[in-house]
Amino acid sequence: MKFAQHLSAHITPEWRKQYINYEEMKVMLRLARESFPDGDPAFEGKIQQFEDDFFKYCNQELKKINTFFQEKLAEATRKHCSLQGELQYVKGLQAKQGKSRIPLPTFRPPGRKIGELKLAFSEFYLSLVILQNYQDLNFTGFRKILKKHDKMLKTEIGAKWREERVDTAQFYVDKSIDSLLADTETIYTEELESGDRQRAMKRLRVPPLGQVKPQEWTTFKVGLFFGAFIVLFIIVVLAGLWRRETISWNIFFRLYRGPFWIVLFVFFIAGNVSGWRRNGVNHVLIFELDPRSSLTDQHLFELAGLFGVLWCLSVLCFLYADILTVPPYVNPLMLIVIMIAFLFNPSRTFFAWRTLLVTSSNG
Repeated sequence: MKFAQHLSAHITPEWRKQYINYEEMKVMLRLARESFPDGDPAFEGKIQQFEDDFFKYCNQELKKINTFFQEKLAEATRKHCSLQGELQYVKGLQAKQGKSRIPLPTFRPPGRKIGELKLAFSEFYLSLVILQNYQDLNFTGFRKILKKHDKMLKTEIGAKWREERVDTAQFYVDKSIDSLLADTETIYTEELESGDRQRAMKRLRVPPLGQVKPQEWTTFKVGLFFGAFIVLFIIVVLAGLWRRETISWNIFFRLYRGPFWIVLFVFFIAGNVSGWRRNGVNHVLIFELDPRSSLTDQHLFELAGLFGVLWCLSVLCFLYADILTVPPYVNPLMLIVIMIAFLFNPSRTFFAWRTLLVTSSNG
């Protein structure tokens, strides 16, 4: 993937104007190369004017990025101090509550308050990772565009400018984000997870904000479910034709069209996510999802295939309810109950909690 696409896919949407304008700088270089052929007698004068304009633009971009980074770093530092203060306040209240037999009127339930603090620290940690990503993307952008400048114009001015300006820029040399990340990890481990670092990092760690690699086991299940769905759907059509005189089709369509729309709905969401991924659109950042728990297109295709298989099996049981000696209307009821359990179950079973997150964001 070219860096311009990579940058577009990984920027934080609300900060879009605060990133390096890589595309504009690429256009400037391309136009300069086309406008200044090597044999042009006025080449030296034209190229000098272009260099002045280009590096003036680079300096403006660098100043913009430095200013924005310092603002966000100051916000992060204030937020870190605020969270630390709130944590110490809650710990102090817990200590007083433990010593006193009379409940304190201002004391809130510790479990709920600690849970809120865990979520707050987790969100703060994610914001630090995003700001760190902002540093890396902008530095890489400057490095690549200046390298392209030197290659196209056959000079070394870009490399020297990077060493003098970018390598010493505040947004690059300031490692306060690393310190805040380490400090947050320590606080979360010691104060909120009783020293269990493995558990703390499991809750805090953010996967790379890049393209998710397909998982072989998930790919296998997607193929299995969709293959089974195609076979079962053909069987459903044949069974419907065979028993068309014994079934009330009006009732059948009323019972099963709703669940079938759910199957299609999940399938089309999976198609959207797959299309975004293939075209370099990072929907996790755009919809402000948590990268730790957001579903991939493979997981959504897997869920759509599984729902399709369950729908076909339920239809077959409904069509042959007299042979199976099962009340016919139990089958669509069980299908809806199972779908609701998958979509709204608050536990992590079948990644239902993540499914609800994605569907609600895209809906």
